[in-house]
Amino acid sequence: MMTAMAAAKAYAAAGSGAAPGISGAASGGQDFGDLLKSVMGDAMQASKAAETQIAAQVAGKAELIDVVTAISSAEASLETVMAVRDQVISAYQEIMRMPI
Repeated sequence: MMTAMAAAKAYAAAGSGAAPGISGAASGGQDFGDLLKSVMGDAMQASKAAETQIAAQVAGKAELIDVVTAISSAEASLETVMAVRDQVISAYQEIMRMPI
C-alpha cells in the first residue's frame, strides 16, 4: 500500500531527478524554505525599487514610465507571492482533511 509520505518522496525524487529516498537538499537541490525566502526577497526588492522610483519621480529625477514599470513589477511579484501562499494554504487544508 502506498502511503502519503512515500508518494511525496517519489514525487520529490521525480521532480529533482534524484533517486527515491534522497531529499532535494541532500542531492544539491534547493529546498522549499529556501525557495520561499528567495521569492520573498525578490518581492521585497521589487517593492523597494518601486518606492525608490516614486521618490525619484517626486524629486523630478525619474521618468513616469520608469515609475509605472517599477510599480507593475512590484505588483506582479506581490500577486505571485499571494498565489503561492493561497496554494500552500489550500494544500495544508487538504492534508488536514485526510483521514489518519
